[in-house]
Amino acid sequence: MFLEYKKVHNCIIIGSGPAGYSASIYAARSELNPIIFTGDQPGGQLTTTTSLDNFLGFPNGINGVDFMENCKKQAKRFNVKIVEKTITKVTLSYKKGGIHYIFFGEKYIKSRGLIIATGSTPNFLGLKKEKKFVGLGISFCSICDGFFHKNKVVAVVGGGDTALEEANYLSKICKKVFLLVRKNYFKASKILQNIINKKNNICVLFNTSIVEIIGKDFLEEIKIYNKQKQNYKTISISGLFIAIGHIPNTKIFSGKINLDKNGFILVDTRDTSTNIPGVFAAGDVQDINYKQAITSAGTGCMAAIDLDKYLYSINKKKLNE
Repeated sequence: MFLEYKKVHNCIIIGSGPAGYSASIYAARSELNPIIFTGDQPGGQLTTTTSLDNFLGFPNGINGVDFMENCKKQAKRFNVKIVEKTITKVTLSYKKGGIHYIFFGEKYIKSRGLIIATGSTPNFLGLKKEKKFVGLGISFCSICDGFFHKNKVVAVVGGGDTALEEANYLSKICKKVFLLVRKNYFKASKILQNIINKKNNICVLFNTSIVEIIGKDFLEEIKIYNKQKQNYKTISISGLFIAIGHIPNTKIFSGKINLDKNGFILVDTRDTSTNIPGVFAAGDVQDINYKQAITSAGTGCMAAIDLDKYLYSINKKKLNE
């Protein structure tokens, strides 16, 4: 891929999930000539999803890899430059209309506009077969994958708000939900605890951790250990939902852009702008609540529109000077 290193570009996008590709398509249609850097996981987390069943416009669902390949093809149709490189460093300008430097290895590219869509990475338990069975019984999103376990037995790991919300959602469609909490108490809010305690088909197991994931080609059972009783038990389940948090992929932006205490990029409540002029954030990297493919695509659209308005304001100012 030929890149003009000396040229100051209008739109550089870091990340190639739904947010990044959505941003690239909208930016291309606004004639911003976007360049998208895919990173070390082209397509993002959806490439680990066997079936995307709740994205609007796909009545029969679609494989996650196929969906992201469609996004890539659509971006190419609008002549988006796709670079299969990982951004290693950025130097950001705090001046409106300033130039941002985006580095990949020893090379860099310059741009007045930057859209960060680097996503987040779910925390794993660190068990053998765990990553192998992602999409084959193991999931990080009940809204995304709960439907496939309708009227079946599942388990949720975690004791915070997210875990209890996952368990509550699954209890409405699954036969039984085991809620596995490593400590002897919930970290979640009282209101969520009260909801869970009223559910007849949710079995809460405190002081419990998973020690083994069992299955040949897909998840079949889990072996758990109860620290208080000091005993092991094997549970047959069709799905395991891991809800112990996500790590936003913002390491290279630390100290250069405003982040919250957990490392997510802070954006304006009205749009996708960050505290740095010309820098916008979309998708899971700034989303602490929804983390859905469709909301990521939506914020990608927003970021491209916000960037277009920003660039217009800069050019308008120059004309008036």
